[in-house]
Amino acid sequence: MDSVQVRPMHEDDLASTERASAVTFFEADQSTRRVSEPEPEPRSAAASKQWIERMRFFLNVDPEGCWVAFDEDADGGRTVGFAISQNRDDLWFLATYGVLPGHQGLGIGKRLMGAALAHADGRPGIFSSSVHPGATRRYRMAGFSLHPQMRMVGTVDRSTLPVVDGLREGRPDDFEWMDRLDQDLRVAGHGPDHGYMHDTLRLVVHRDPARPGYTYLDDKGQASLLAAAHPETARKLLWEALASSRGDTLVNCITAPNEWAIDVGLAARLDIGQEGYIAVRGMPVPAPYLASGHFL
Repeated sequence: MDSVQVRPMHEDDLASTERASAVTFFEADQSTRRVSEPEPEPRSAAASKQWIERMRFFLNVDPEGCWVAFDEDADGGRTVGFAISQNRDDLWFLATYGVLPGHQGLGIGKRLMGAALAHADGRPGIFSSSVHPGATRRYRMAGFSLHPQMRMVGTVDRSTLPVVDGLREGRPDDFEWMDRLDQDLRVAGHGPDHGYMHDTLRLVVHRDPARPGYTYLDDKGQASLLAAAHPETARKLLWEALASSRGDTLVNCITAPNEWAIDVGLAARLDIGQEGYIAVRGMPVPAPYLASGHFL
């Protein structure tokens, strides 16, 4: 498509890119929904605003990793694809990537991924992948290993909650040791991402120098990211997340090396299912670790 230009993202692309993301992932959720699952819902206005603010953060921190496919001829010009990636020291991660359904199969995704991978400049990489056949083929051909993920859903049986000790609310002065833990688990620290997540999520830490760990919890009490030096610490942090949950909850991005999370979820009477892949290149799958969808 001659009218589609793959170029660096600009600040004024954010709204159009959010709309493309919302449509792309809503249709993907509809096409992959299991019969037993509820119907997907369109992204809410609050979630759209949060998405834009998160992408603005990425654009400010590492703009060279942010790319859009822009169709000059579509409705006066609009985003039809996007690839938002970031470098953090020696690690590259893909925060989000997609092409509008009506523009798939035309080579746009390949061009976007090529631009994002060029930004990686040979760094080890990680991201969370859907099951879309075209996308997974592209990832594998780029040298990524695809590790199946599991997720656990349901309402926590509160009679199963154990007494958990050694945890406290996290603070910005924890970021230094958290980054050292990140380096041990995933090649590089989260760096500026910790500041953003701390401002938008609840941080709970286990400060024991021998077995440190942390987790960020969203407004539903769900673990958005969890990292620990030992499975026992990881279990404590996940139990805290489950204790904080309200109504149905979700534990996702569970890979085979993280069976400790499956054990906790089953003990809490959650149901297990499959969900996409963790894609890694030049690094092992992190453990004990539950990745964040956007911050990895």
